[in-house]
Amino acid sequence: MMINTNEVLKKYGLKLTKSLGQNFLTDINIIKKIVDVGEVSSSDLVIEIGPGIGSMTAEIAKLAGKVVAVEIDKNLIPALNENLGSFPNVLVVNQDIMKADIKELINGWTGPLKVISNLPYYITTPIIMMLLEGDVPWDILVFMVQKEVALRLAGTPSTKDYSALSIAVRYYSDPKLAFTVSKNCFIPKPDVDSAVVKLKKRELACVQDIDKELFFKIVKASFGQRRKTLLNSLGSQGWLDGGKEHLREVLTKLGIKENVRAEELTIEDFARLCREL
Repeated sequence: MMINTNEVLKKYGLKLTKSLGQNFLTDINIIKKIVDVGEVSSSDLVIEIGPGIGSMTAEIAKLAGKVVAVEIDKNLIPALNENLGSFPNVLVVNQDIMKADIKELINGWTGPLKVISNLPYYITTPIIMMLLEGDVPWDILVFMVQKEVALRLAGTPSTKDYSALSIAVRYYSDPKLAFTVSKNCFIPKPDVDSAVVKLKKRELACVQDIDKELFFKIVKASFGQRRKTLLNSLGSQGWLDGGKEHLREVLTKLGIKENVRAEELTIEDFARLCREL
């Protein structure tokens, strides 16, 4: 039985809050497809961020060992508790995921950990970066985000979507763009289409022995002014030892052309650059 979003909103007198980026997914086929992307099984604990009224939570709960649904909006908790009452493996938590102690929420679980979420648009990147950079031991992340953000998350070199965010994602995971979702599948209807991205945890050999802080400093500065060559964007940074001249020498040594732009460099290239600098 699919949860009828409009009925639930009416029953509980719920007003969706624009400031919380609340757009509820109403298409059961899309919901099932998202859960499929997460390869959910009974050995998994799944954290769902922003479950709304529980439409996707219910589908995850049918397959997962345990589901922890973290919802910031206290007004939605009664509806969530009622809609998910028949699933003993679901724990509903009224917290802000950015402040929640995730380690505490998953305490005692020894199987795989997955995060599946229709992420609120206004806080997409902070949530993703918190999970990537933090010490929560996830295996797979599945996010539905605005389509343009999804393209950046899964961006590849020499495309306009390739960015510092693409590199950060690749540093920790192997990203795949799963499928796009029409804006007509939501209540209320958002302004843009969405897409689903899957991030699979991986250890990348080329970044194991480098100074992580310096690596991301270099990446950020390099993409800071996209139109400029690396010599001008990265080379003009005050903190860079030896400045532009040293950078020119390093590029030559690595066999990278002098007029290269950040978007042409792979994560391996940035790792080599970081070692030399």
